Amino acid sequence: MAVQRNMNPKKTPMPVQDPNVRNHNFSEVALGYTYEMAVEEAKRCLHCPKKPCQSACPVAIDIPAFIEKVANEDMEGAYEILSASSALPAVCGRVCPQENQCEGKCVRGIKGEPVGIGRLERFVADYHREHSKEAPKMPVSNGHKVAVIGAGPSGLTAAGDLAKMGYKVTVYEALHLAGGVLVYGIPEFRLPKKIVQEEIDGLKAIGVDIETNMVIGKILTIDELFEMGNEAVYIASGAGLPRFMNIPGESLKGVYSANEYLTRVNLMKAYREDSKTPIKKSKNVAVVGGGNVAMDAARSAKRLGAENVYIVYRRSMEELPARKEEVEHAEEEGIIFKLLNNPVEILGDEDGMVKGMKCIEMELGEPDESGRRRPVAKEGSEFVLDVDTVIMSIGTSPNPLIRSTTPGLDTNRHGCIITNGDDGLTTREGVYAGGDAVTGAATVILAMGAGKHAAKAIDEYIKNKNK
Repeated sequence: MAVQRNMNPKKTPMPVQDPNVRNHNFSEVALGYTYEMAVEEAKRCLHCPKKPCQSACPVAIDIPAFIEKVANEDMEGAYEILSASSALPAVCGRVCPQENQCEGKCVRGIKGEPVGIGRLERFVADYHREHSKEAPKMPVSNGHKVAVIGAGPSGLTAAGDLAKMGYKVTVYEALHLAGGVLVYGIPEFRLPKKIVQEEIDGLKAIGVDIETNMVIGKILTIDELFEMGNEAVYIASGAGLPRFMNIPGESLKGVYSANEYLTRVNLMKAYREDSKTPIKKSKNVAVVGGGNVAMDAARSAKRLGAENVYIVYRRSMEELPARKEEVEHAEEEGIIFKLLNNPVEILGDEDGMVKGMKCIEMELGEPDESGRRRPVAKEGSEFVLDVDTVIMSIGTSPNPLIRSTTPGLDTNRHGCIITNGDDGLTTREGVYAGGDAVTGAATVILAMGAGKHAAKAIDEYIKNKNK
């Protein structure tokens, strides 16, 4: 059926909560498209035959095909196309950096704004969840077992793909809830946990077993997983070990890693009145770093009642690595950006509590090995920022537990597992790895892409081994 194209150069706007309301609650900021908005936005897609948007998608969704289904008001058809490639479409529609991936390649973006691909993905996934009554079909068993370590985006994707191929998959998760960074890292106002749980329930419905409170390397080793009849193991344990700056005062009370702060807020629900997890009631907060995690921590601190929340970042706005949308939302909510500044010391009072943070102004010099201009300190520009809480958000690395308990598993100097490329094979036969455990902290969709590649490689490995 021919679709009347919508040639509006701008995206259909996303309805959102008012900034001065949402910065006091943890409800989702973006409210989602209505049915009519989704159809109208889908009609902006030109259905390009070369599909440049798909080439930039780490899980290779047939983007023009699913959008065409939306334009023709076949929402279930759209969901079938989405779910064929993505195990977590409702999640990806909310947290993927589409502007750097699919939407960054959209032809409509050359002379206007790209098609709202992420917004349409979210709409289709939500529509399916709210309207579909059909239970998922249980795949036919092929009689083989695979273990997955970590129930985050990469592990869940690999588990879902392998289950669809007929494997008996057990996912071992260290925390008491499945979801990984989706439940402990990304706040409720960006990704409601109910959405994550429903995506996980969908994987369980096709036979994926998830065992929580299972710390691999302590309770079971990888060698023991093989002894239990698993023919391959996929390591998707993420990068949950926080980094610090090693400046004076980091051991004071009131200094958090972003991981700890967000885990208390998101996983342990510290923002609720009935929560048993303590978190500091801060007045003035400094978040050190400029990525999405820093934005999440800053916006969470504002919602917990802080009067002033500062993003302290040593480069300028142009180099800020966070998503443009997250930065805009943070600015709207009153987060203060102290750019071209770097902490040099955290100051404490006689009780060991944070009472300020000494910073120095920076200026950008010549580019470094990453291609970004290197920040250089300005002599004599030190000043003290009046804060009672400091949240360090300068990156994470993989937990050393698995590598220290798995002989023959090689890692690099950052503690990341070494693999042979796209298929995720490690230096141990039958052991594959992907996501943040291999790359260091990256995006949800890149971790999912690694899970897809590894599932395919594991299937080929087991088939060849059993010929």
